[in-house]
Amino acid sequence: MAAKDEIRFKTPDALMNGQGVVDVIQSCVPDIKDAWQIKSYDLDTILVAIRIATYGETMNINFTVPGANENVSHSLNLPAILDELKAVKVDRHITLDDGLKITVRPLTYKDMTTTALQTFQQQKMYSAIQDSQLSDDEKAKRFNDAFKTLTDLNSSILLKNMQAITMPDGTEITDPTHIKEFVDNANTTLIKEIEQKLTALRGQGAVKPLKLKATEDQIKKGAPATYEVPVTFDTANFFV
Repeated sequence: MAAKDEIRFKTPDALMNGQGVVDVIQSCVPDIKDAWQIKSYDLDTILVAIRIATYGETMNINFTVPGANENVSHSLNLPAILDELKAVKVDRHITLDDGLKITVRPLTYKDMTTTALQTFQQQKMYSAIQDSQLSDDEKAKRFNDAFKTLTDLNSSILLKNMQAITMPDGTEITDPTHIKEFVDNANTTLIKEIEQKLTALRGQGAVKPLKLKATEDQIKKGAPATYEVPVTFDTANFFV
């Protein structure tokens, strides 16, 4: 990264709406002309590579040992992480219990950022309504409106993630209108199963949690023998 790129990663508004990440990726990787269209499973690979090229092959992360309430630091081997990410074979299909098969369309960075921003805004709205002096009826109305917005958002993301549906008899549905009709008429159990399996696929290409062993002293303080630490390459704190 150049100095101007580091500044972008320290600009809160640019991080919040994703523009800072897009600008830095396009600056550091000129062959990527539109970083908004990067697939979700490619993002961590690109950011880890930029980190290695800028700061070197190691990165320290700080975290609290669960149960022991002890703050510790751990050094990550970034080339090893990058090799693991590059070795991932992306699966774009899920099979449901009733035999339905869904071909998945990976979310883009634009999709991810828009969803995160809208969810954040809705959460702020919930808090504002809860703390406001509005009447109970008005609060209930605004809560319902906010809930509907979140429901519509979840439905929109679900549909964006579905490229085709193959029925048990081999019939394939690819028309977006027909896919929407299928989702709108599906029962809750089926939708939950689809969402769970899509969520699992969205984790492809993401850095896995760090698996660590607690020391004897930490175990005496209440820590489990082994525990996991999420390694989040959130650009709001990744490059600090």
